Amino acid sequence: MNALEIARLVRDWAPGIAPKIGVVLGSGLGGFADRIEDAQAVPYGDLPGFPRSGVSGHAGELVLGRIGGVEVAALSGRAHFYEHGNPREMAVPIATLAALGVETLILTNAAGSLREEVGSGSVMMITDHVALGPNPLIGVGGDERFVSMVDAYHPGLRALAREAADAAGVELAEGVYMWFTGPSFETPAEIRMARVLGADAVGMSTVPETILARHAGLRVLAFSMITNLGAGMTGRALSHAETKHEATAGGARMGALLEAVVRRLGATAR
Repeated sequence: MNALEIARLVRDWAPGIAPKIGVVLGSGLGGFADRIEDAQAVPYGDLPGFPRSGVSGHAGELVLGRIGGVEVAALSGRAHFYEHGNPREMAVPIATLAALGVETLILTNAAGSLREEVGSGSVMMITDHVALGPNPLIGVGGDERFVSMVDAYHPGLRALAREAADAAGVELAEGVYMWFTGPSFETPAEIRMARVLGADAVGMSTVPETILARHAGLRVLAFSMITNLGAGMTGRALSHAETKHEATAGGARMGALLEAVVRRLGATAR
């Protein structure tokens, strides 16, 4: 079943919803879905080709509804490269969002900061990325696979996000995100390398989705919820439990920002 057919299935579950904005909710950030009004949730298991995430903190459902009258589609939970060894695990969900009419995709993740002044609880807007994993377009045919990644994180959307953050009273850092495949956390040596290469945060997601979204013609905006400092920066061992706890603790801040961004996007589209 292709993305257009899956989109027709979704419309049967949520008739009348025509979202222009999609959101991918990362580890511990699923609480944003509670902000969606008139929500209709479809489990990934009911949608052909959608991933079965085995990571705690990822609900695994597509939620459609409205925020302040603005129609949205939220992917509550994602699959990661390290779960299946396939960087294209999120290809079908993203293609389905595009088939539903989504034009702007907002990505979120939990990440480790490489800057001591951007500590746990901070929100960082991603301005660019460094990919240390395989490209999700490997094996895809056609000239469209040669996707330009200049301004992959849309400058106009980033300017809008700054305005939304100011209005919502959310302090917003900015920086470069480096994708490691996981599932093991980075070594202190790898963190030192990442800092030398210009990264400001590290994580195990988002970059394949950005590439897939750009391939689908979507505009991309992305945020990291900072849950810890990188390995070797504090002398403490890292854990997924800490990542989930800190992401959930900062979820209200991220949720307020996402809501402000969605409302502002909706206002500019009118």
